[in-house]
Formats: sequence, C-alpha cells, structure tokens
Amino acid sequence: MPERKTLERAARDKKQGKSASTQAGEFVREEIDRVRAGKHGVKSTKQAIAIGLSKARRAGVDVPASKSASSATRRKAEQDKRASRDGHAKSSTRSQATTKALKKESGAPVSRGALSRQASRAAAKRTAADRSAAARKAARTKGAAGRSAAAKKAARTRAANRAAAAHAHH
Repeated sequence: MPERKTLERAARDKKQGKSASTQAGEFVREEIDRVRAGKHGVKSTKQAIAIGLSKARRAGVDVPASKSASSATRRKAEQDKRASRDGHAKSSTRSQATTKALKKESGAPVSRGALSRQASRAAAKRTAADRSAAARKAARTKGAAGRSAAAKKAARTRAANRAAAAHAHH
C-alpha cells in the first residue's frame, strides 16, 4: 500500500493538472526510497520503476503503457487499472511471497550512479526531435518569470564555464 504522503502528493499533482507520468513519479520515488531504506531490494533500476508505476496504476493514476511496451507489460498495466477499480485485497500469501523474494535482492540498483545510468540510457533512446519537442513544451509552460530565471542561470553557467576554460589555458 502506498504511503499517505505519496497519495496526497499525487492527488495534488492531479489537481494542478500535471501529467499522469508526473503523478506516477511520486510512486516511483516512494519505491526508490523504500529500497534505500532497506525494506526490500530490487533486481534492477527498471524493476524499481516498474513497481512504482504498478502501484500508481493501482492507486488510480491513469498511466498508459509506453508505445514500445511488450504485450506482457501491457497486460500488467491493464490488470493494474482493473485492480484500481475493484476493491478486493491482495492475497496475503502472494504479498508475503513477493516481499520475501524482493528482500533477497540488492539495494545497489537505486544508488545515485545506477539511477543516473538508467536516466542516461532512457534519454539516449529518445530521438532528437522528441527531446527538442519536450524542451519546447517545457519553455512554453514555464511562464515569463521562470524563463527569465532560467536564462539568468544559463548565463551564469556560461560565464563560469568560460572562466574555467580561461584558467585551463594558463
């Protein structure tokens, strides 16, 4: 069962009209925290993300399976969606078995480095056009003040990089 804080955060995201993946992100974050806290382990970073998404779907967040998802993944997403509607409890035997299996796994896949590698890999799979569209959309939703702040930060970064480059030449 997700923690109340997570459910509240996801609900707040929904109220603010944020995307399903943003709402689901709260559940993925919770899953990563759970593994870090040693409640259980995971085989891979992807598994931690998958558990988070599954919990999100079961909590009623409308996250569709990705376009490239396998039929098994699609089936699981469908099953999770149904589970969010029917209120029957998960069998305790199964629940215990899952936890027991996960307890044997490691916490390494949610280390900073592992998450960073996962993010880079996921980003590398995206096309330039897709990344560019995402950036354009981000700029659109930022608003004038946000854009100005981002521009100032970019200018600061450029200045710092130039200063670092100048030092390297000496």
